[in-house]
Amino acid sequence: MKIDKKSYTISTICDKENIIDPEPDFQRPQVWNKRQKQLLIDSILRKYDIPKFYLQKVERRDGVEFEVIDGQQRLRTIWEFKSDKFMLEKKMDEIDGISCGGQKYSDLHIDVSELFNSYHLDCMIVIDAIQNKDEDEVKDMFLRLQNGTTLKAQEKRNAMTGQMRDFVKDISKHNFFKNCKFENFRYAFDHIAAQLICLEIEGEPTNIRDRDLNLMYQNFTDFDKNCSKAKKVRKVLDFLLKTFPNETQELERYNVVTLYCVASALIENYVHDGVEQKLNSWFIDFENKRRENESLEEDQRDLQLVEYQRRTSSSTDGVDSVRGRVEYVESLFFLEYPEIQLKDKQRIFTPHQRLAIYRKDNGQCKIKLKCNGEKLAWGDWHADHIKPHSKGGETTVANGQVACSACNLAKSNSLQ
Repeated sequence: MKIDKKSYTISTICDKENIIDPEPDFQRPQVWNKRQKQLLIDSILRKYDIPKFYLQKVERRDGVEFEVIDGQQRLRTIWEFKSDKFMLEKKMDEIDGISCGGQKYSDLHIDVSELFNSYHLDCMIVIDAIQNKDEDEVKDMFLRLQNGTTLKAQEKRNAMTGQMRDFVKDISKHNFFKNCKFENFRYAFDHIAAQLICLEIEGEPTNIRDRDLNLMYQNFTDFDKNCSKAKKVRKVLDFLLKTFPNETQELERYNVVTLYCVASALIENYVHDGVEQKLNSWFIDFENKRRENESLEEDQRDLQLVEYQRRTSSSTDGVDSVRGRVEYVESLFFLEYPEIQLKDKQRIFTPHQRLAIYRKDNGQCKIKLKCNGEKLAWGDWHADHIKPHSKGGETTVANGQVACSACNLAKSNSLQ
């Protein structure tokens, strides 16, 4: 990795705004408040020193030539002030005898605006990182430079390297999260996505605190995004998106974790086709009852709901809290819908069943979506569930049929 030191005026940095990406994927979102922004501009106008900027030289198809490693908040603030996005503090002291309080950039006296535009910013330019495959070093530099600042745990994990980090990033973009009550402030979606992945890997309620997520990132740096666990995470989130297709105020963070566990168990063990609306209606009704219970006098409240509420506000990410919430919600849901059937645990037809199905159908394809019922050789046919296994179809000779590969693929999970 090679680093060059450059000095750019603010005027030049503003001219380069369209070729500088202030928020590459390892960066945290903008978090500065108005007061912090005003203080930075005040410091610049008074010619105080401000920290160096660290930029990485890149080659991107979108025309971007630099990505910010450190200095994102300061750089955005400079651009915003130049664009009149906020004004200086009303009670600020004069600049060289000129009053600037409460003014935007366009209001400044020409001498003051010239002070701003001519101010020099020290920029450390990291070059050759792409050619030398030093992306990990760049992320490590980001973490080191942030060492004295307040970074949330997920912001630090976002700057880690490895395939688990990339998989969490990908899952956090699932459309289900857009329908939740909470916003993606300071990587909230990434944080919940990491918790759900951790739960799926474990296969049962477990601790999903920050230290547990940190270990997951470290232990699964070579995580395969196409493995069975990864596919299951996507499948459960697809199911939840069908369950809650619109923005739902009841989808708090702890509720997402609980519902994920319930949905994962449904998909794994039950005939879940068409259950989405039932889960939606039940959950909304459950949340209404929970809120009503809170409004009652203490001696009139349902004690089980009181305990559930406690688990949503105390040690929320601990295994006991997660397990307690999941078991309580599952018990109430299946009590409401006892007709939901368990799947037949046997999914694959035995050799004896396959032979019986082949003889029963005379070796001919019975689906007939891509063929006309052609005769198939013994080693060139599929044993297909007439009623799909995922919809409750049993693995029996009566529910089996001969299928050619093309017709079986075309049928997929549907009923003929």
